[in-house]
Amino acid sequence: MVLCHAPGLFKGETSSGFDKTYYKRVMPLVLNPEVEETAEAEGDICMIVGRSLREGPVASGRFTAAWTEQQEQAWALYQSLPMPRRKDEDWRFANVRALDLEPFQILPILKEKDRSLALETSLANPESLASAVFLNDQEISFSKLPKEWSDKGVLWESLESAAANHPELLQKYFMSNPSKLGSEKFTALHKAFCQAGTVLYVPKGVHLDKPLVVNHNVAGKNTLVIAEENSRVFFVEYFRSLDQQPAFACAVNDLIAAPGARLDYLAVQLWSEQSLSFQLGSTLVKKDSSSKVFHVNIGGGFARVETHSRLLGSGGRSEMLALTVAHDRQEFDQRTLQDHQAPHTWSDLLFKNTLNHRSKTIFKGLIKVERGAFQTDAYQKNRNLLLNPEAEADSMPGLEIENDDVKCTHGATTGQIDEEEMFYMQARGITPAMAKYLIGLGFCEEVLQRFGHETINDSIRGLIDDKFRRSSKVKMDVSKLESIDETDVRSLQGTE
Repeated sequence: MVLCHAPGLFKGETSSGFDKTYYKRVMPLVLNPEVEETAEAEGDICMIVGRSLREGPVASGRFTAAWTEQQEQAWALYQSLPMPRRKDEDWRFANVRALDLEPFQILPILKEKDRSLALETSLANPESLASAVFLNDQEISFSKLPKEWSDKGVLWESLESAAANHPELLQKYFMSNPSKLGSEKFTALHKAFCQAGTVLYVPKGVHLDKPLVVNHNVAGKNTLVIAEENSRVFFVEYFRSLDQQPAFACAVNDLIAAPGARLDYLAVQLWSEQSLSFQLGSTLVKKDSSSKVFHVNIGGGFARVETHSRLLGSGGRSEMLALTVAHDRQEFDQRTLQDHQAPHTWSDLLFKNTLNHRSKTIFKGLIKVERGAFQTDAYQKNRNLLLNPEAEADSMPGLEIENDDVKCTHGATTGQIDEEEMFYMQARGITPAMAKYLIGLGFCEEVLQRFGHETINDSIRGLIDDKFRRSSKVKMDVSKLESIDETDVRSLQGTE
């Protein structure tokens, strides 16, 4: 999805959400007259400096006519779908005022210093078989697979390369099973502008011994991972910002686990805390295969994550994990679906959120057992730890069962730190602030243990540790808080 930039967005917040009057006033991008009319062809979109997002995509001819037609259809669909409203069930409790895309413009041409910084940030990546670096929908670096793996038939290509060399692969799998959890309009927007991304195809019986790692700097891309029968794949994505400027990004991933395959996926979201972002994921789990999807949510101003797992064959197993560390006025909106379409399938979801200051999290998850999916075994748990009484956590776990002979459990807990825990630690000379910090770290550990990739877990612990330390330095605007009517739900959660 092409990323757009709007200086001033999120800087004029009000108690009722985001002050659109403010950021519309400061939105117009200050352009260098020498480059105002410059255009750079990238993918299938001509990135023209200063073009409004509402003008839609412009074909550049680098993709096929069929691809361009697909984008035009997606743009028409985006325009026809209504914007979400808070009264919509799939957007319940969300601050839909944050979704206004009117201020955004298509990004200007990249500067060399930004390219260098994007490459520098990728140096912190874990060891990998191959990696890619993107910046604002442009490919900065794309390393090749070692010959031993390419000789085994593993395909690792950019989206543009795959469209030219393996069109049948994209025709069959590209956004063929999108998540349908409320963000269909933004999925269409992503498809209309999609011009960059990665494609990984692992043939039958191939076990990759190291992860493949992708860095998305500022923008979100399209990711397609296909694990054929009895293969093994571990795929890692980092979503970063180069600065704290406001931005909009929409990332989509499609994960396909063929019979007997094992597919592990990690997404670490570190976008600017003034960003509006979407991460929309779909996983297909076939007979006797397993998937493990783990989202780590650190950055973003308003960040929505949708995770849809479809269990299509008996013996399929799906594990869905998430860790969110929220502070200040961040809002994280999480929507999930565990869709059991075949008998003898298993799924387990564990989402944990820590919230400080006036941050907010939303969790809405559904376990759906369809007709004929007998002997389903499904679990769903959302746990929220409030580090500040001003924080808000809304949880809506759910079950929809259309079959007998199943075992399904779901639940959610929200609470502050236990007073006895605080007393125990303070009695041993630990300050209240340090006690909260240590309890918060311990709260996150269960999810990391479930994920199981210990070499990468250490780096995630470092990111969580850094976020907790930064949280201790955040100073809220007390005058702003005192002006809020605590009984006015809409002033806290946005408009319709």
